[in-house]
Amino acid sequence: MSADIIDGKAFAEALRARVGAQVAALKAAHGLTPGLTVVLVGDNPASQVYVRNKGRAADAAGIASDEVRLPAGASEAEVLAVVRRLSADPAVHGILVQLPLPGHVDEAKVIDAIDPAKDVDGFHVANTGRLWLGLEAMVPCTPLGCLMLLKARAPDLKGQRALVVGRSNIVGKPMANLLLREHCTVTIAHSRTRDLAEECRRADILIAAVGRPRMIQGDWIKPGATVLDVGINRVDAGEGKTRLVGDVDYEGALEVAGAITPVPGGVGPMTIACLMANTLAAACRQAGVPVPSA
Repeated sequence: MSADIIDGKAFAEALRARVGAQVAALKAAHGLTPGLTVVLVGDNPASQVYVRNKGRAADAAGIASDEVRLPAGASEAEVLAVVRRLSADPAVHGILVQLPLPGHVDEAKVIDAIDPAKDVDGFHVANTGRLWLGLEAMVPCTPLGCLMLLKARAPDLKGQRALVVGRSNIVGKPMANLLLREHCTVTIAHSRTRDLAEECRRADILIAAVGRPRMIQGDWIKPGATVLDVGINRVDAGEGKTRLVGDVDYEGALEVAGAITPVPGGVGPMTIACLMANTLAAACRQAGVPVPSA
């Protein structure tokens, strides 16, 4: 029996429409327009695409979007000065520094310079700590999107065995924390885990975020498990072409899992949609206005 396909693109479109309606209501009731500024250092082509897509999504949701572009040779001090200026600007409710930064700029220092209330990526150490303590915090967009997809399929996750493959600060660790808050029994694994296949076979929920194409094989999947594939890997498709694949062998997993996200069209679209939701939430909190439910 083939798994249900979790359509992240459709879910993200619905979320963005809800955020757009909530932004319009916020403007009408309080005269408040959420503002998002993206800082881009250098001319990385992939980063330019991401920034352009974020700007389009913000415009469509009625969020005031802006960009600050700095040359690749900009000094760390220059980048920090921009971030501190934006943090002090009351018209800017959300700040996103597009990663990666050039090697001579310390990413940790730059993220630490963002006002935690405006850290719509949820990477600041204050938000990370608050999340682990179960307090109100900005939640990283990709894990937040994963949780939304999971709860749309099964609103009550408590008691389920969840395996997060990947331990990054951006996805793996916050994802594990969100699942713990839903009362799952959570294991974090990674590329060096012994007998990773057996860990996968025990999981009712499997989140793959390790960054290795098709690393997780179909026969590693527990029958009926829900599989969210966060990986985005470009592989050779022959004749000089490439294509995107996830961290899971999709074709193999499709015959075993209960539900699975495709790559592309699964988790990916949720990231920008959740960024819009985070920007709205940040604006509301800074204005002392109740945050609408996503």
